[in-house]
Amino acid sequence: MRKWEDIDKHQTAATKEELSIVDTLSFLEVQRIKQGISQIEFAKKIGMTQPQLAKIENLDSIPTLPTLNKYAAGLGLQIKLSISPLMEAK
Repeated sequence: MRKWEDIDKHQTAATKEELSIVDTLSFLEVQRIKQGISQIEFAKKIGMTQPQLAKIENLDSIPTLPTLNKYAAGLGLQIKLSISPLMEAK
């Protein structure tokens, strides 16, 4: 089984923002699995259908921030964003 870390090292098409979403979603999916919650159970819990959840987890559909927040909340987690100054190139 290939790991995301292996794929991430060699990909070039995704933007940093997209990779951030993928990393967040991957973390959340691992948490769902660790908690022993099936896709069917979890989809019902967060108001989705199992096919909708599968599309998100398979990255066939990139989730919005509200969707990621709903996913995290269903696991008893929250997503926090922070704003910081850009680092100036020297």
